[in-house]
Amino acid sequence: MNLPHRPALVSTVDYHTAGEPFRIVTGGVPSLPGATVADRRIQAAARLDHIRRLLVQEPRGHSGMYGCFLTPPDDDGAEFGAVFFHNSGFSTACGHGTIALATWAIEAGLVDPGTQEFAIDVPSGRVRVTLAPADGGLAVSFRNVPAWVHRRGIALETPFGDATVDIAFGGAFYACVPAAAFGLEVAPAFLPRLIEAGRFIQRRLDADGLASHPTDDRLSGVYGVILYEDLPGGNGDVSQRNVTIFGDGQVDRSPCGSGTTARLAVLADGGLAEGKVLVHESIIGTRFEARIISTRSESGQPAVTTEVTGSAWRTGTHQFALNQHDPLGPGFGLG
Repeated sequence: MNLPHRPALVSTVDYHTAGEPFRIVTGGVPSLPGATVADRRIQAAARLDHIRRLLVQEPRGHSGMYGCFLTPPDDDGAEFGAVFFHNSGFSTACGHGTIALATWAIEAGLVDPGTQEFAIDVPSGRVRVTLAPADGGLAVSFRNVPAWVHRRGIALETPFGDATVDIAFGGAFYACVPAAAFGLEVAPAFLPRLIEAGRFIQRRLDADGLASHPTDDRLSGVYGVILYEDLPGGNGDVSQRNVTIFGDGQVDRSPCGSGTTARLAVLADGGLAEGKVLVHESIIGTRFEARIISTRSESGQPAVTTEVTGSAWRTGTHQFALNQHDPLGPGFGLG
């Protein structure tokens, strides 16, 4: 098997954010050209896809693996940039990854430990993070790019039942649908059917071209499908449990950071007041807390600025190797 640019060693620091893995590449890869992180994402797909596959595929990774390549920022207004990748390719946004990156930046000394706020550039734009001590670690709150409802009330016929779908942008486009529309619950026992439904919806909506970004086509397309259910709440706040199916059937173990932003846009359109909290629970029971900070107009339509809070925890430091005689090359996938 002839592979270009086989890496001898690739160094990473690994975290999990609310259960979802995040692999930060810290060495062993060439720098990416481009004027912005959005440009470097395109270059990463062309130049570093073999390294992405090495890090996310088995036996070094798994079907749910996520990570990033570090890059310079777009300008001096941010500390650094990040190009996100997963098992199916390269994404435009990653909230759980942003939380992990902010934690790593403090722990690695890239940012002064006394710093309470800084910015990270990602393909969808500039994300600002705020840090606070919490439960032996850090609570990281990130203010995402503006989020808005793209389409409401799409009637969709599926093999699992008829549903009404909303599409919202939160750094990437997400389709939102109640799990109960398909007779499902957001619970591990229902996961195979949730994945099946999510993949069908994503492919159907993309085939119909229903998620086109108004100013940057690189951000177009349905990235993930959020299947959700309501939980008891109070004081005007909202509690929901969700699972986000993204890529080619990948499952977000966390409540999905950029997906949480998209949910807030939908909930704001439905009347959720500014400052009220969305307690967003994942399929494994971990939580993010999120709120609408302000409203604005984006590309001629109402949009919201959101803040999502969670914590990340380091799981290991690694050096991955690829022997040029390894018959499995960069790896394989079984799901």
